[in-house]
Amino acid sequence: MESYQRAFIDFMVESDVLKFGDFTLKSGRKSPFFMNSGAYVTGLQLKRLGQYYAQAANEAFGLDFDVVFGPAYKGIPLSVVTAIALEDLYGAQVRYCSNRKEAKDHGDAGILLGSDLHDGDRVLIVEDVTTSGKSIEETYPILKAAADVEVVGLMVSLNREEVGRGGKMAALSEVSETYGFPARAIVTMTDVVEHLSERGLLDEAQRTAIDAYYQQYGVKQP
Repeated sequence: MESYQRAFIDFMVESDVLKFGDFTLKSGRKSPFFMNSGAYVTGLQLKRLGQYYAQAANEAFGLDFDVVFGPAYKGIPLSVVTAIALEDLYGAQVRYCSNRKEAKDHGDAGILLGSDLHDGDRVLIVEDVTTSGKSIEETYPILKAAADVEVVGLMVSLNREEVGRGGKMAALSEVSETYGFPARAIVTMTDVVEHLSERGLLDEAQRTAIDAYYQQYGVKQP
């Protein structure tokens, strides 16, 4: 792991974004851990979050893209703080764009917030976490309907490394295979367990619960 990835794991825990316990996910799975990016609420937290996304995006995809797109709702602040951090850290001038859940028919009409999309735009999608890939199933048609854009990749906070809806590979792998663009995460759950175990922040019961969860749902991202 890079130092910024270790720092990001600590940041998630300190911000009460990554929790360990007994949680029921949207998918219906019972999980011993849960990540909620909505818990980033202060200016400092959002600033740091954008920096981690920008660093990971630069490492994974470089800086040759025009727009950061964040699907509604949690992706909206992610797209904004990432665009700001890309300029702060690298001097990259990129636009932000997000979607509304329902199209607006007055004033700033339409389904998009922020920048318009143009033919030829290279777009980076940012999300908090992808468990099943369902959100991309909704997002990708919105992008392609707006303009003839090229999606350079998807960046999420955490790769949960669990099987997607197809039942054979990780959700991020399914996204890549289905849509033809790379999908990456700032950190994987393997990284999280390794780092927090080294720091003594996961007890034996928590590690046992995580191991049991991955025996049922786990799959490694290639």
